[in-house]
Amino acid sequence: MPDYLDDLRLAHVLADAADAATMARFKALDLKVETKPDMTPVSEADRAAEELIRGQLQRARPRDAILGEEYGVEGTGPRRWVIDPIDGTKNYVRGVPVWATLISLMEAGEGGFQPVVGVVSAPALGRRWWAAQGYGAFSGRSLSAATRLHVSRVSKLADASFAYSSLSGWEEQGRLDGFLDLTREVWRTRAYGDFWPYMMVAEGAVDFCAEPELSLWDMAATSIVVTEAGGSFTGLDGRPGPHSGNAAASNGLLHDELLGYLNGRY
Repeated sequence: MPDYLDDLRLAHVLADAADAATMARFKALDLKVETKPDMTPVSEADRAAEELIRGQLQRARPRDAILGEEYGVEGTGPRRWVIDPIDGTKNYVRGVPVWATLISLMEAGEGGFQPVVGVVSAPALGRRWWAAQGYGAFSGRSLSAATRLHVSRVSKLADASFAYSSLSGWEEQGRLDGFLDLTREVWRTRAYGDFWPYMMVAEGAVDFCAEPELSLWDMAATSIVVTEAGGSFTGLDGRPGPHSGNAAASNGLLHDELLGYLNGRY
């Protein structure tokens, strides 16, 4: 199996640089925020963090391609770094500390590009999670001071905790009835949103989560953390990995039921 630890170390260096840049502007009174054509916000900190990561990657991995939310794709080849400079920009611009920089390395393989390294860094929460293929998933302050992650072993919906982002997307896709039916069957629901539910699935604090509409940069890093922690990460169509434009993540034991409700089969 390929050794991705050097790439994982680089991803931590990139996250360190991004953390410093984003925290320097978090809650700044003069933070510049614009609206993109898709009507989502982007701040100067989003762009600065992505530019910083791209610059370091171009020096450290000049042969690798880069795909980022703010500046698109650059380069070609079998290795591609995927970046979301601030996942949770709406939180960031309002001073809510639930946001993170997502950094993933994907490699070409069967079924297209697949994540082999992922780092999720949430500096305002003081948390970081990471994984590499075949290495496991971890959380801590550094590579040398970390705790291995494992998903929960909850096997009954009545005992399960379900995290989600919002209701509107489910309604727009005609999946709201199934979503609401699922919320009535579980022990607990909470709308944490963005990257955080996936990390809590990996930690075993939440048993499953789902979102109806996402981009690759929202999922590449989170998906490998979940799967290396022993969980399942698919699209709502059941396709493994971050390629379906939406996501369902679980401890594996409840995945079929999660997909069943969200696809109206129950």
